[in-house]
Amino acid sequence: MPRPWPGYCCSSPWQERGCSCASRETGCSMPATDVASVSVRSPNGAVPWARRLNPRRAAGGGLRYLVLAGISALYLFPFVVVLTTSLKPADEIFTLPPTLGAKRWTLDNYRAALEAMPFARYLFNTALISSITVVGQLLSSSIVAYSLAKIRWRGRDALLLLIIATMMLPPQVTMIPVYIGWSKIGLTGSYLPLLIPQFFGSAFFIFMLRQFFRGIPEELLDAARVEGASDLRIYRSVVLPLARPALVALSIFAFMWAWTDFLLPLIYINDPDQYTLSIGLYSFFSEHGVEWGALMAAATLMSLPLIFVFLVGQRQFVRGIALTGIK
Repeated sequence: MPRPWPGYCCSSPWQERGCSCASRETGCSMPATDVASVSVRSPNGAVPWARRLNPRRAAGGGLRYLVLAGISALYLFPFVVVLTTSLKPADEIFTLPPTLGAKRWTLDNYRAALEAMPFARYLFNTALISSITVVGQLLSSSIVAYSLAKIRWRGRDALLLLIIATMMLPPQVTMIPVYIGWSKIGLTGSYLPLLIPQFFGSAFFIFMLRQFFRGIPEELLDAARVEGASDLRIYRSVVLPLARPALVALSIFAFMWAWTDFLLPLIYINDPDQYTLSIGLYSFFSEHGVEWGALMAAATLMSLPLIFVFLVGQRQFVRGIALTGIK
Protein backbone atom coordinates (compact mmCIF):
# COMPACT_ATOMS: atom_id res chain seq x y z
CA MET A 1 0.00 0.00 0.00
CA PRO A 2 1.42 3.47 -0.85
CA ARG A 3 2.66 5.46 2.11
CA PRO A 4 0.23 8.27 3.12
CA TRP A 5 1.40 11.78 2.53
CA PRO A 6 2.15 13.95 5.54
CA GLY A 7 -0.83 15.50 7.19
CA TYR A 8 -3.45 13.67 5.15
CA CYS A 9 -5.58 12.98 8.22
CA CYS A 10 -5.22 16.35 9.89
CA SER A 11 -8.46 17.51 8.31
CA SER A 12 -11.61 17.32 10.35
CA PRO A 13 -13.07 14.13 8.77
CA TRP A 14 -10.01 12.11 9.75
CA GLN A 15 -9.77 13.70 13.20
CA GLU A 16 -13.30 12.44 13.82
CA ARG A 17 -12.04 8.89 13.13
CA GLY A 18 -9.52 9.20 15.96
CA CYS A 19 -6.45 10.35 14.06
CA SER A 20 -3.81 12.07 16.11
CA CYS A 21 -1.98 14.71 14.14
CA ALA A 22 1.45 15.79 15.32
CA SER A 23 2.32 17.96 12.35
CA ARG A 24 1.75 18.07 8.66
CA GLU A 25 5.38 17.17 8.10
CA THR A 26 5.55 14.06 10.31
CA GLY A 27 2.19 12.64 9.35
CA CYS A 28 -0.33 11.14 11.74
CA SER A 29 -1.41 7.95 13.38
CA MET A 30 -4.82 6.34 13.64
CA PRO A 31 -6.33 3.26 15.31
CA ALA A 32 -5.46 -0.06 13.65
CA THR A 33 -9.13 -1.00 13.39
CA ASP A 34 -9.79 1.93 11.08
CA VAL A 35 -6.85 1.46 8.75
CA ALA A 36 -8.60 -1.13 6.58
CA SER A 37 -11.68 1.05 6.19
CA VAL A 38 -9.79 4.08 4.89
CA SER A 39 -9.62 4.48 1.15
CA VAL A 40 -6.16 5.81 0.43
CA ARG A 41 -6.13 8.60 -2.12
CA SER A 42 -3.54 11.03 -3.28
CA PRO A 43 -3.90 14.78 -2.56
CA ASN A 44 -5.58 15.33 -5.92
CA GLY A 45 -8.17 12.62 -5.19
CA ALA A 46 -6.87 10.00 -7.64
CA VAL A 47 -6.90 6.32 -6.69
CA PRO A 48 -3.38 4.80 -6.50
CA TRP A 49 -2.35 2.78 -9.55
CA ALA A 50 -2.30 -0.49 -7.58
CA ARG A 51 -6.03 -0.19 -6.99
CA ARG A 52 -7.03 0.88 -10.45
CA LEU A 53 -8.79 -1.65 -12.66
CA ASN A 54 -6.55 -2.85 -15.43
CA PRO A 55 -8.67 -2.62 -18.61
CA ARG A 56 -6.56 -5.15 -20.49
CA ARG A 57 -6.76 -7.68 -17.67
CA ALA A 58 -10.50 -7.13 -17.27
CA ALA A 59 -11.05 -7.57 -21.01
CA GLY A 60 -8.97 -10.76 -21.01
CA GLY A 61 -10.93 -12.19 -18.09
CA GLY A 62 -14.24 -11.30 -19.69
CA LEU A 63 -13.20 -12.89 -22.99
CA ARG A 64 -12.09 -16.03 -21.17
CA TYR A 65 -15.43 -16.41 -19.44
CA LEU A 66 -17.24 -15.70 -22.69
CA VAL A 67 -15.35 -18.49 -24.47
CA LEU A 68 -16.02 -20.93 -21.62
CA ALA A 69 -19.70 -20.01 -21.64
CA GLY A 70 -19.84 -20.63 -25.39
CA ILE A 71 -18.19 -24.04 -25.06
CA SER A 72 -20.57 -24.95 -22.23
CA ALA A 73 -23.53 -23.92 -24.38
CA LEU A 74 -22.31 -26.18 -27.20
CA TYR A 75 -22.16 -29.15 -24.84
CA LEU A 76 -25.53 -28.39 -23.27
CA PHE A 77 -27.37 -27.71 -26.53
CA PRO A 78 -27.90 -31.39 -27.53
CA PHE A 79 -29.33 -32.21 -24.12
CA VAL A 80 -31.64 -29.18 -24.29
CA VAL A 81 -32.84 -30.35 -27.71
CA VAL A 82 -33.51 -33.85 -26.38
CA LEU A 83 -35.34 -32.49 -23.34
CA THR A 84 -37.53 -30.05 -25.25
CA THR A 85 -38.31 -32.64 -27.94
CA SER A 86 -39.45 -35.09 -25.28
CA LEU A 87 -41.95 -32.50 -24.02
CA LYS A 88 -43.40 -31.55 -27.41
CA PRO A 89 -46.46 -33.13 -29.03
CA ALA A 90 -45.78 -35.09 -32.20
CA ASP A 91 -47.12 -32.40 -34.54
CA GLU A 92 -44.66 -29.79 -33.22
CA ILE A 93 -41.45 -31.81 -33.31
CA PHE A 94 -40.76 -31.24 -37.02
CA THR A 95 -42.07 -27.70 -37.39
CA LEU A 96 -40.08 -25.42 -39.68
CA PRO A 97 -38.15 -23.43 -38.76
CA PRO A 98 -37.22 -25.63 -35.78
CA THR A 99 -37.57 -24.05 -32.36
CA LEU A 100 -36.74 -25.06 -28.82
CA GLY A 101 -40.09 -23.84 -27.54
CA ALA A 102 -43.53 -25.33 -28.01
CA LYS A 103 -47.08 -24.05 -28.13
CA ARG A 104 -48.14 -26.85 -25.81
CA TRP A 105 -45.95 -28.86 -23.45
CA THR A 106 -46.98 -32.43 -22.71
CA LEU A 107 -45.83 -35.55 -20.83
CA ASP A 108 -47.48 -37.94 -23.27
CA ASN A 109 -44.12 -38.99 -24.68
CA TYR A 110 -42.95 -40.11 -21.25
CA ARG A 111 -46.13 -42.13 -20.73
CA ALA A 112 -45.68 -43.75 -24.14
CA ALA A 113 -42.06 -44.64 -23.41
CA LEU A 114 -42.86 -46.16 -20.01
CA GLU A 115 -45.76 -48.17 -21.45
CA ALA A 116 -43.87 -49.40 -24.52
CA MET A 117 -41.03 -51.08 -22.61
CA PRO A 118 -40.38 -52.39 -19.07
CA PHE A 119 -38.37 -49.33 -18.11
CA ALA A 120 -38.20 -50.18 -14.40
CA ARG A 121 -36.74 -53.61 -15.18
CA TYR A 122 -34.13 -52.17 -17.52
CA LEU A 123 -33.29 -49.52 -14.94
CA PHE A 124 -32.72 -52.15 -12.26
CA ASN A 125 -30.52 -54.25 -14.55
CA THR A 126 -28.41 -51.26 -15.52
CA ALA A 127 -28.07 -50.08 -11.92
CA LEU A 128 -27.02 -53.57 -10.82
CA ILE A 129 -24.31 -53.87 -13.47
CA SER A 130 -23.07 -50.32 -12.87
CA SER A 131 -22.88 -50.74 -9.09
CA ILE A 132 -20.95 -54.01 -9.27
CA THR A 133 -18.65 -52.46 -11.86
CA VAL A 134 -17.84 -49.56 -9.53
CA VAL A 135 -17.15 -51.89 -6.59
CA GLY A 136 -14.96 -54.18 -8.67
CA GLN A 137 -12.90 -51.36 -10.13
CA LEU A 138 -12.45 -49.69 -6.75
CA LEU A 139 -11.14 -52.88 -5.15
CA SER A 140 -8.92 -54.14 -7.95
CA SER A 141 -7.54 -50.96 -9.51
CA SER A 142 -6.74 -49.30 -6.19
CA ILE A 143 -4.73 -52.17 -4.75
CA VAL A 144 -2.77 -52.65 -8.00
CA ALA A 145 -2.09 -48.92 -8.20
CA TYR A 146 -0.90 -48.92 -4.58
CA SER A 147 1.59 -51.70 -5.24
CA LEU A 148 2.90 -49.89 -8.32
CA ALA A 149 3.25 -46.57 -6.52
CA LYS A 150 4.36 -47.36 -2.97
CA ILE A 151 5.84 -50.86 -2.84
CA ARG A 152 9.25 -51.57 -4.35
CA TRP A 153 9.61 -54.94 -6.05
CA ARG A 154 11.49 -56.31 -9.03
CA GLY A 155 9.74 -55.81 -12.36
CA ARG A 156 7.41 -53.10 -11.09
CA ASP A 157 8.29 -50.55 -13.77
CA ALA A 158 8.15 -53.15 -16.53
CA LEU A 159 4.67 -54.21 -15.46
CA LEU A 160 3.56 -50.58 -15.38
CA LEU A 161 4.74 -50.09 -18.96
CA LEU A 162 2.90 -53.24 -19.99
CA ILE A 163 -0.31 -52.02 -18.35
CA ILE A 164 -0.02 -48.64 -20.06
CA ALA A 165 0.65 -50.37 -23.38
CA THR A 166 -2.68 -52.20 -23.14
CA MET A 167 -4.41 -48.81 -23.26
CA MET A 168 -3.22 -48.45 -26.85
CA LEU A 169 -4.90 -51.72 -27.87
CA PRO A 170 -8.45 -51.15 -29.20
CA PRO A 171 -11.01 -53.37 -27.45
CA GLN A 172 -12.40 -54.41 -30.84
CA VAL A 173 -9.15 -56.32 -31.47
CA THR A 174 -9.69 -58.67 -28.53
CA MET A 175 -13.49 -58.78 -28.66
CA ILE A 176 -13.83 -61.96 -30.74
CA PRO A 177 -11.19 -64.03 -28.88
CA VAL A 178 -12.65 -62.97 -25.54
CA TYR A 179 -16.16 -63.87 -26.67
CA ILE A 180 -14.98 -67.30 -27.82
CA GLY A 181 -13.38 -67.86 -24.43
CA TRP A 182 -16.55 -66.95 -22.52
CA SER A 183 -18.61 -69.08 -24.90
CA LYS A 184 -16.44 -72.17 -24.36
CA ILE A 185 -16.98 -72.03 -20.60
CA GLY A 186 -20.70 -71.46 -21.05
CA LEU A 187 -21.06 -68.00 -19.51
CA THR A 188 -22.55 -66.14 -22.47
CA GLY A 189 -26.15 -65.09 -22.06
CA SER A 190 -25.52 -63.83 -18.51
CA TYR A 191 -24.04 -60.82 -16.74
CA LEU A 192 -20.85 -62.66 -15.73
CA PRO A 193 -18.80 -61.71 -18.84
CA LEU A 194 -19.63 -58.09 -18.03
CA LEU A 195 -18.88 -58.27 -14.30
CA ILE A 196 -15.96 -60.66 -13.81
CA PRO A 197 -13.41 -58.52 -15.74
CA GLN A 198 -14.20 -55.56 -13.49
CA PHE A 199 -12.48 -57.33 -10.57
CA PHE A 200 -9.20 -57.50 -12.48
CA GLY A 201 -8.68 -53.77 -12.79
CA SER A 202 -8.59 -51.31 -15.66
CA ALA A 203 -5.40 -49.91 -17.16
CA PHE A 204 -6.76 -46.37 -17.16
CA PHE A 205 -7.95 -46.52 -13.55
CA ILE A 206 -4.72 -48.15 -12.37
CA PHE A 207 -2.66 -45.43 -13.99
CA MET A 208 -4.92 -42.67 -12.65
CA LEU A 209 -4.78 -43.93 -9.06
CA ARG A 210 -1.05 -44.56 -9.26
CA GLN A 211 -0.51 -40.92 -10.15
CA PHE A 212 -2.50 -39.88 -7.10
CA PHE A 213 -0.82 -42.35 -4.74
CA ARG A 214 2.60 -41.06 -5.76
CA GLY A 215 1.66 -37.69 -4.28
CA ILE A 216 1.08 -39.15 -0.81
CA PRO A 217 4.14 -38.35 1.37
CA GLU A 218 6.35 -41.32 2.13
CA GLU A 219 6.74 -40.06 5.70
CA LEU A 220 3.15 -41.06 6.46
CA LEU A 221 3.76 -44.60 5.27
CA ASP A 222 7.10 -44.83 7.08
CA ALA A 223 5.45 -43.70 10.31
CA ALA A 224 2.85 -46.44 9.92
CA ARG A 225 5.57 -49.03 9.27
CA VAL A 226 7.40 -47.93 12.42
CA GLU A 227 4.19 -48.62 14.34
CA GLY A 228 4.19 -52.15 12.92
CA ALA A 229 1.53 -51.74 10.23
CA SER A 230 1.68 -54.09 7.26
CA ASP A 231 1.38 -52.94 3.66
CA LEU A 232 -2.23 -54.09 3.57
CA ARG A 233 -3.01 -52.15 6.75
CA ILE A 234 -1.29 -49.05 5.38
CA TYR A 235 -3.29 -49.40 2.17
CA ARG A 236 -6.56 -49.71 4.06
CA SER A 237 -6.04 -47.23 6.89
CA VAL A 238 -3.72 -44.59 5.45
CA VAL A 239 -3.80 -44.55 1.66
CA LEU A 240 -7.49 -45.09 0.93
CA PRO A 241 -8.77 -42.33 3.26
CA LEU A 242 -6.34 -39.87 1.67
CA ALA A 243 -7.32 -40.96 -1.84
CA ARG A 244 -11.01 -40.15 -1.50
CA PRO A 245 -11.08 -37.55 -4.34
CA ALA A 246 -9.39 -39.94 -6.77
CA LEU A 247 -11.67 -42.80 -5.73
CA VAL A 248 -14.74 -40.63 -6.30
CA ALA A 249 -13.45 -39.71 -9.75
CA LEU A 250 -12.87 -43.39 -10.51
CA SER A 251 -16.37 -44.27 -9.31
CA ILE A 252 -18.01 -41.65 -11.51
CA PHE A 253 -16.01 -42.72 -14.56
CA ALA A 254 -16.76 -46.41 -13.99
CA PHE A 255 -20.45 -45.78 -13.33
CA MET A 256 -20.78 -43.61 -16.42
CA TRP A 257 -19.08 -46.13 -18.71
CA ALA A 258 -21.07 -49.08 -17.37
CA TRP A 259 -24.35 -47.14 -17.49
CA THR A 260 -23.95 -46.11 -21.13
CA ASP A 261 -22.25 -49.29 -22.39
CA PHE A 262 -24.03 -50.66 -25.44
CA LEU A 263 -21.71 -53.01 -27.30
CA LEU A 264 -20.84 -55.54 -24.58
CA PRO A 265 -24.42 -56.03 -23.33
CA LEU A 266 -25.51 -56.39 -26.96
CA ILE A 267 -22.98 -59.20 -27.46
CA TYR A 268 -23.43 -61.17 -24.25
CA ILE A 269 -27.08 -60.66 -23.23
CA ASN A 270 -29.79 -62.54 -25.09
CA ASP A 271 -32.72 -62.60 -22.67
CA PRO A 272 -34.98 -59.49 -22.98
CA ASP A 273 -35.56 -59.60 -19.22
CA GLN A 274 -31.83 -58.97 -18.75
CA TYR A 275 -31.61 -56.00 -21.11
CA THR A 276 -29.97 -52.81 -19.93
CA LEU A 277 -31.31 -49.35 -20.72
CA SER A 278 -29.08 -48.90 -23.75
CA ILE A 279 -30.23 -52.22 -25.24
CA GLY A 280 -33.81 -51.41 -24.27
CA LEU A 281 -33.66 -48.11 -26.16
CA TYR A 282 -32.26 -49.89 -29.20
CA SER A 283 -35.01 -52.50 -28.99
CA PHE A 284 -37.64 -49.78 -28.62
CA PHE A 285 -36.30 -48.00 -31.70
CA SER A 286 -36.32 -51.24 -33.71
CA GLU A 287 -39.86 -52.23 -32.75
CA HIS A 288 -41.66 -48.88 -32.85
CA GLY A 289 -39.82 -47.12 -35.63
CA VAL A 290 -38.96 -43.46 -35.43
CA GLU A 291 -41.19 -42.20 -32.63
CA TRP A 292 -38.90 -39.34 -31.78
CA GLY A 293 -40.92 -37.94 -28.91
CA ALA A 294 -41.03 -41.21 -26.96
CA LEU A 295 -37.43 -42.00 -27.89
CA MET A 296 -36.22 -38.64 -26.60
CA ALA A 297 -38.27 -39.12 -23.43
CA ALA A 298 -36.63 -42.50 -22.79
CA ALA A 299 -33.19 -41.03 -23.47
CA THR A 300 -33.88 -38.23 -20.99
CA LEU A 301 -34.92 -40.70 -18.31
CA MET A 302 -31.78 -42.71 -18.97
CA SER A 303 -29.58 -39.61 -18.57
CA LEU A 304 -31.04 -38.39 -15.27
CA PRO A 305 -29.15 -40.85 -13.00
CA LEU A 306 -25.86 -39.88 -14.65
CA ILE A 307 -26.54 -36.20 -14.03
CA PHE A 308 -27.50 -36.89 -10.42
CA VAL A 309 -24.36 -38.94 -9.73
CA PHE A 310 -22.12 -36.28 -11.24
CA LEU A 311 -23.76 -33.44 -9.31
CA VAL A 312 -23.43 -35.33 -6.02
CA GLY A 313 -19.72 -36.04 -6.52
CA GLN A 314 -18.81 -33.00 -8.60
CA ARG A 315 -16.48 -31.34 -6.10
CA GLN A 316 -14.56 -34.51 -5.28
CA PHE A 317 -14.52 -35.47 -8.97
CA VAL A 318 -12.90 -32.21 -10.08
CA ARG A 319 -10.41 -32.36 -7.22
CA GLY A 320 -9.52 -35.97 -8.00
CA ILE A 321 -8.91 -35.21 -11.68
CA ALA A 322 -6.76 -32.20 -10.79
CA LEU A 323 -4.63 -34.10 -8.26
CA THR A 324 -4.08 -37.14 -10.46
CA GLY A 325 -2.93 -35.03 -13.40
CA ILE A 326 -5.35 -36.70 -15.84
CA LYS A 327 -6.40 -34.23 -18.55
